[in-house]
Amino acid sequence: MGHNIQAVLLDMDGTLVDAFAPIVRAMNQTLQEFGLAQMSDSDIRRHTGKGDCSMTALFGEQKEAAAKRFLEIHDEDYFTGIFPLAGAAELLDWLQKLHIPVAIVTSKGQHRAEEQLAHLGWSDKVHTVVGKLDGRANKPNPESLLIACDTLQTKPENTIMVGDGTADVKAAKRAGSVGIGITVSFSSNELYEAGAIQTFPTLLEVHTWLKTQIH
Repeated sequence: MGHNIQAVLLDMDGTLVDAFAPIVRAMNQTLQEFGLAQMSDSDIRRHTGKGDCSMTALFGEQKEAAAKRFLEIHDEDYFTGIFPLAGAAELLDWLQKLHIPVAIVTSKGQHRAEEQLAHLGWSDKVHTVVGKLDGRANKPNPESLLIACDTLQTKPENTIMVGDGTADVKAAKRAGSVGIGITVSFSSNELYEAGAIQTFPTLLEVHTWLKTQIH
């Protein structure tokens, strides 16, 4: 199956970087402060991968206060415990060399995503970052993907969206982009059911597949 790929959209957490240490730390401290049970790393990763509402729903009527507190704790230090996943730098370098534009499409706050990319030295490898802002719908809503396509001046059907969450591939399907899933927190079946066209165990296999699609 050939795709006319003119741009690549990438999720951030769990796809390009492991930035879950500050997320897990902030989530469990928030749960504790609100009198709720702690969660395992893998449960927190799955909630993150389902999209924003999945996590805040745990707090019921207190979800707004909990979301605010989570960010306060998270922002005390969100550079410690963040590192690139295997193959991420190589993929970005390769796409840059081929002049294929790249957008980061993430549910992470806009300035946090930009600052973490700069911290990793990747700012010049990415054409645009579409992160969480007030009034902007998050994945699985396709709005952030459509903004990225608009900025990159490409049609959604000529892009692929690579992510490790069901929210990523659902958003891709709704936007008309090609959804590629990485089976870190979700199984192949879960990602296919959510709309993925292909799934791979890691970013390294995604890169290998892309080499057959982009010449």
